[in-house]
Amino acid sequence: MIGHRPSNCALSALGGVGHEEDSHADWSLVCAGVLRVRCLRDTCGILPGTAATHQSAAGLDGDAIAIGSRPRRVAAVNSESLSDYFREAASWDADRLQHLRGAARRAWRVAAAGWLCALATTIALALLMPLKRVDPFLVRVDNSTGIVDVVPVYTGRAGLEQSVARYFLSHYISVCERFNFATAESDYEECGAFHAAQRNQAWYALWNPANPASPLNVHKDGSTVRVQVEAVSFFQRVSGVTDLAQVRYLKSERQGTGADEHLSHWIATVQYAYSAPSKDPRVRRWNPLGFKVLELTTEPEVVPESTVVKPAASASGH
Repeated sequence: MIGHRPSNCALSALGGVGHEEDSHADWSLVCAGVLRVRCLRDTCGILPGTAATHQSAAGLDGDAIAIGSRPRRVAAVNSESLSDYFREAASWDADRLQHLRGAARRAWRVAAAGWLCALATTIALALLMPLKRVDPFLVRVDNSTGIVDVVPVYTGRAGLEQSVARYFLSHYISVCERFNFATAESDYEECGAFHAAQRNQAWYALWNPANPASPLNVHKDGSTVRVQVEAVSFFQRVSGVTDLAQVRYLKSERQGTGADEHLSHWIATVQYAYSAPSKDPRVRRWNPLGFKVLELTTEPEVVPESTVVKPAASASGH
């Protein structure tokens, strides 16, 4: 006997069998109805896990059992019940679609957040790269005073005028403060090419043989003086004019061939200016830009005693 109520799909398939069959009904018609119920179940797509599914499965199983026994009375299904079923199926599909769309939106948001984090990390690393640069610097210790300072690094941004003035000042001090009897006359004329009129008179008075302090008299014993420029510094006046410079240089004096060198540190304060170049070709060869030294003051740095440097030949003998 049948112990289950047939499902809505099954009842719709068997809608033509609305009345109670007698015990002598044609079993071939019942079997054909069961096959129609199964085909309709596949077509309707009864949702798994719902009450309608279990009810339909129970009904179909009952119909299968009814093939070998007496069929029961099957009730008709109205159109309103079928519409409710399809409405529930459509709502289930809509819920699944909404769930998939929500999952896709969350996945895109997570992916976008990951790309943003990667981009922010790249930008942060790019900004931190300059901090890993190593800038070396040179510390200088003065041999006479012991003062420690950092040697400035040339960055290639110095003005042309300052670079040219630095060259002329270094060249002027190197030529005019040295002495070698073989080049004394040439050095005297070359230094005169850089002097203004007033400075040129003082220069002539210094080299006059009648002056006891003249280099010609001081070094007539054959001694020589060698000069090495160490640093050139520029000073700006309150008015904004830059026409003062301070040159630190090392003076090495040797009394004769094979004698020891006496080293001393000096500072020269120079006031300079530019004027029209000389019309004399010989003067223009030394000073083509009209660089003029207006005032010059030299003074030794305060040192306990002069440093003595033994010549190489004497050192090698020991």
